[in-house]
Amino acid sequence: MASGFFALLDDIAAIMDDVAAMTKITTKKTAGILGDDLAVNAEKASGFISSREIPVLWAITKGSMLNKIIILPLAFLLSAFVPWAVIMILLLGGLYLAYEGAEKIYEFIVPHPKEVTVNLKKDLSKDELLELETSKIKSAVVTDFILSVEIVIIALGSVVNETIVTQIIVVSIVALIATIGVYGIVALIVRMDDLGLKFISKSNGKSGFLFGLGTFLVKALPIIIRSLSVIGTIALLLVAGGIFVHNIEFMHHVLEQIPSILRDFIVGLAAGAVCLLLVNGVKLLLPSKKNKH
Repeated sequence: MASGFFALLDDIAAIMDDVAAMTKITTKKTAGILGDDLAVNAEKASGFISSREIPVLWAITKGSMLNKIIILPLAFLLSAFVPWAVIMILLLGGLYLAYEGAEKIYEFIVPHPKEVTVNLKKDLSKDELLELETSKIKSAVVTDFILSVEIVIIALGSVVNETIVTQIIVVSIVALIATIGVYGIVALIVRMDDLGLKFISKSNGKSGFLFGLGTFLVKALPIIIRSLSVIGTIALLLVAGGIFVHNIEFMHHVLEQIPSILRDFIVGLAAGAVCLLLVNGVKLLLPSKKNKH
């Protein structure tokens, strides 16, 4: 009995070692999306009055956890009964990531009308403020759902050949790390300016360490959010290119002579450019079809 018990413990330890190793690898593969995830959520969680930033972020975080609870069982069912569908969804997700990355570059290069942003810090009635708050939270949760699907499917694609138990443990850990990591960092980012203002108010006059640190934090916030957006765009194309190169057989030998990171970026950008052309072409055709009726 004792030997059997210790053998069981040894098996469990071996499984946990495998899970830890696969979780590390899988987290690296999904980390590319997190830059974009951080940028999107930092932007959506900012703009509120100081006292509402953390409650709003907490509401978005709860929505993100609910998204994971919905997505994970569906993903595991697909993996158990229709494993090939995981790869198909992974490739479709790669097209979406490539398109999103290419679209951001296109919007940066080509002038276009900017979206009207609502500043929730201006004077509004309580009902108007609540309505706008709710609207931004819903928008953030919907965006999180899309990004969560991408994270879960990429993580699942990394362990699709493992046992279902291993898949459940590894992907669930990755999803939890992604949620806690992203929203924990977002919470720090959106509070940077408030912390900076506190340092400035506690400084003596307009000089000294506290004043300098406070000013730096206030000025750094928009720069950090913009930087995350750039990093996120590059990451989207790298992740997309990696998905195509590793999951489409004839792509394995494409541009083998150059570094893999550069190859993934080029493949992702090329796929994104094609998707962008197709989507913009369809958008141009739709109005003409409406005018015919």
